[in-house]
Amino acid sequence: MHPWAWWVWALSLAAALSMTTSPLLIVLLVAAVCAVVLLRRGDAPWARSLGIYAVLGAFIVSVRLFFFVLMGATGGATVLVTLPQVQLPAWAAGIRLGGPVSAEGLVFTLYDASRLAAMLLCLGAANALANPKRALRNVPAALYEASVAVVIALSVAPQLIESVQRVRRARRLRGGARRGWQAVKAVIIPVLADAIDRSLSLAAGMEARGFGRTRDQRPPSRLLTLGLLASMLAATLGAFLLLGSASPAWGVTLLALGVAGTVAGLRAGGRRLSVTRYRPDVWTVRDTALAASGMAAAAVVALVDTGWWPALHAAFHPSTSPLVWPTLHPAMLVVVGLAVMPLALTRAPQPASPLSVRLHEVTA
Repeated sequence: MHPWAWWVWALSLAAALSMTTSPLLIVLLVAAVCAVVLLRRGDAPWARSLGIYAVLGAFIVSVRLFFFVLMGATGGATVLVTLPQVQLPAWAAGIRLGGPVSAEGLVFTLYDASRLAAMLLCLGAANALANPKRALRNVPAALYEASVAVVIALSVAPQLIESVQRVRRARRLRGGARRGWQAVKAVIIPVLADAIDRSLSLAAGMEARGFGRTRDQRPPSRLLTLGLLASMLAATLGAFLLLGSASPAWGVTLLALGVAGTVAGLRAGGRRLSVTRYRPDVWTVRDTALAASGMAAAAVVALVDTGWWPALHAAFHPSTSPLVWPTLHPAMLVVVGLAVMPLALTRAPQPASPLSVRLHEVTA
């Protein structure tokens, strides 16, 4: 699958999570994302990163709950516990330490923190399913230099670790018995020499392949740069208005205009570059269906979030003051079904042999 199709699917689910506070829908979407990752991830190192995002999400929920109990705002009819309150000076008005902890505020904080943790888990799913190098190879031509710099930066640490292991193995084969600081000094010089050799080889390869060669030697016009900057600002403002629900109509309009202007500006700026790709990733019909499944899930939640159906809106946003038990609406099952659609569109990756993995790393 195309790496950007996975990113569109994951970001769409993150957008859907941002527009609901139902703990049932959040848990179901988290389960769907985890199922897709566990059944469709490969054997690459980045495919094992979902656990790190899960731990980070649990940490976010714990910190939010801790600070609410410690410094939460007063209010709520159901008081669970009353902590000793610290009297603060007058210049710290509006801040409290300790005091009553209400069930309404605690549940609201739990819902909101769980939503943020689930959105973070969606980003982890995209990192686990999409090859980062392939994704950066498929950025617009106008961002080609930046993407190559990011790929090189991501490759530095693994190459240094590989160089250290190779030098230490060679020292052991030659009978090197130095330990402590002497061993470190004996390893650093060969590793630095190997890094310089790799840099020279990379520079020669990029020069031979015409990296940075342009069809037009003139710098990009100032009007194009200003237009691209204005489009990105409009898209950012539109996303803020849409997610903040302050003005959904203006948010959708600005977001659409900003995205359209950004795409047009990147295409216009990329015409100056003569960029070629080895084994380009072709966007197929399955990639379109994969991206559309996530976007459809986000569209269903956005349609509910408009408030046209009060009963449906109440199910997706359960009340915390007063406290009500969350209900499972059939529309939530539709959203979850769209979220797990990649299981029907893709196949489980086959385990690769060590030789094929090495050949893939060399060609990549």
